[in-house]
Amino acid sequence: MCKKIVLVFFLWCFLLPVFSQDIYTVSTKNIKAKIPSTLWGLFFEDINRGADGGLYGEMVENRSFDFPKPMTAWDEWPSQRLRDGIFVVTNQITSNDVNPKYLSVNLQPTDTVGLINTGFDEGMAFTKDLPYSLTLRYRQTMPGVHIRAILLNAMNRSLAEVSITPSNKNGWQEQQIHLVSKDNAAKGKLLIIFEGAGRMDVDRISLFPTDTWKNRPGGLRRDLVQKLYELHPGFLRFPGGCIVEGNTLDQRYQWKQTIGNIDARKTMASVWSDRIGQRPAPDYFQSNGLGFFEYFQLCDDIGASPLPILNCGMSCQFTEAEVAPLIGNGGLDPYVQDALDLIEFANGDSKTKWGQKRISLGHTASFNMKMLGVGNENWGPQYAERLAVFTKAIKQKYPYMQIVNATGYSRIAPVFKYMDSVLRARKVDIIDEHFYASPEWFYANSKRYDQYDRKGPKIFVGEYAAQSDGVGSLKNTNNLQSALSEAAFMTGIERNADIVSMASYAPLFAHVSGWQWTPNLIWFDNASSYNTPNYYVQQLFSLNKGTGMASVLSNGKAIEGQDSVWASAVTDQSTHEIIIKLVNGSSVVKQKKMEIPGLETITGTITGIWGDPKTVNSLSSPATIEPKTKNIYTDAKNFVLDLPAYSFSVVRIKNQP
Repeated sequence: MCKKIVLVFFLWCFLLPVFSQDIYTVSTKNIKAKIPSTLWGLFFEDINRGADGGLYGEMVENRSFDFPKPMTAWDEWPSQRLRDGIFVVTNQITSNDVNPKYLSVNLQPTDTVGLINTGFDEGMAFTKDLPYSLTLRYRQTMPGVHIRAILLNAMNRSLAEVSITPSNKNGWQEQQIHLVSKDNAAKGKLLIIFEGAGRMDVDRISLFPTDTWKNRPGGLRRDLVQKLYELHPGFLRFPGGCIVEGNTLDQRYQWKQTIGNIDARKTMASVWSDRIGQRPAPDYFQSNGLGFFEYFQLCDDIGASPLPILNCGMSCQFTEAEVAPLIGNGGLDPYVQDALDLIEFANGDSKTKWGQKRISLGHTASFNMKMLGVGNENWGPQYAERLAVFTKAIKQKYPYMQIVNATGYSRIAPVFKYMDSVLRARKVDIIDEHFYASPEWFYANSKRYDQYDRKGPKIFVGEYAAQSDGVGSLKNTNNLQSALSEAAFMTGIERNADIVSMASYAPLFAHVSGWQWTPNLIWFDNASSYNTPNYYVQQLFSLNKGTGMASVLSNGKAIEGQDSVWASAVTDQSTHEIIIKLVNGSSVVKQKKMEIPGLETITGTITGIWGDPKTVNSLSSPATIEPKTKNIYTDAKNFVLDLPAYSFSVVRIKNQP
């Protein structure tokens, strides 16, 4: 009996708030520096089906038959073996390496045949009463072929059907029709039936929902862009990531191949098709339908400054480690020229070649690009040599351009110290640092930037994410514990926003069945998506960025894990508010006495996330962890905050006497 009483008493005490005698003092008198508008941003890379099969709205995989195996993602219909010669793929790579293949359909009077495409990963998702835009690019070399297009559900029942009468005009034609789905389907497919007698060449079969972001034809998936918009990012870094480098230089990302007519955009193999041996994705290719113009346009849409990253004349140093020579045939000049042309494309007027190209694509105004990354996770003397060539050429023509410089892949690798010393000696604009580590590391390193040289280069925390199981482990999850450790680290970034000008979580997107890497900020399938606890941490920092660096101290010191609490504070000049961010990384509720000199009453809100540290969100339970807000009003002399166990809280207080 006594043992039971003691146990109950212990548990009751454990759950009680723990009151600390330390006073947290918030000071807004001496604003250390302005908060950069770019402080919290986004990193995008086409990994985990982030572009094709994700953000890019195309529903047909291998729409132009240009994959190395041209019938990838296509099945013949009916399923029994068809007569030889009905479908033939022609390879014209010697005359057209950008659009090298097309399909010939050869019909005899008795033929009724078709092709089925199930889209990316788990099948096409159709919404009842929503029109879908089907585009066919074809030419009839022997008229007489008729076409039917059908949307099917998982049980092969028709959701929509339309007959198409092809044009008999000579040359390639493009025809677009709408199919309206009469029901919802999670794992649907597209069936194209050819019948009649004749011959037709087919170069593209494409299907898009009509409810894309801003209803742009051939545009981006609305729900995924909406999630980006709701983060209010200060910048968008694109297109990567490892895909910038390519496994070899001929597989590197080349921005000029990603603009203009989609039939002139070269399909590329993704470095992520075989990068993760346990999760091979041999059908992972980039159509580049989401290209540099669309990236810049997306920046405009979500209010983010563009930060493109270009290849520096080096392929991925983890694989083949190819380099372009500094001089001579096949040298670095074309790479540097691509960088100069990109700046002209983004910012040039109608009198410039590439500015006119942007205008012809529909964007008259400048994209106002002010930053450019040269190289991704590159390092060593070879990178330093090539970076110097790029920097000289860019600064001579565009002295205002801020250049982002890489330091390799890890803070603990010797190459980091080497690159950091080289870049500081050169007095570069921005140094890019990447962190993938345990939650314990993120908690312990909130003070990383406290002692950085204030006269040195600005810092870009270009990629970071807490790894719940281990760096690169396929068992990592986006649990609350990882999110809280990132929040603790971010309070350190915010306290040092005079030297850290940008930060972005990575990776951004992942398909629930088509991923290669975890954790990720936003998860989706072909029909829906959900935010992780890590997303809400990013959002709460971004929406509460403020304008000036204030301070919150305990016994005259920054709060960097004392009593398992981390904190930072800013002011918002536009709303006349003080914003305090606090992380409680412990298993008990903490009560903290707050002191804000000059205030007589506390009026505002507190918004936060909390719960079991192992909790994750999912498609079936997307709101297990999500922010909750309550109003606060109290006498300033008796201002005590209750910080829930395992929590991140944002307090906004009216800054008035």
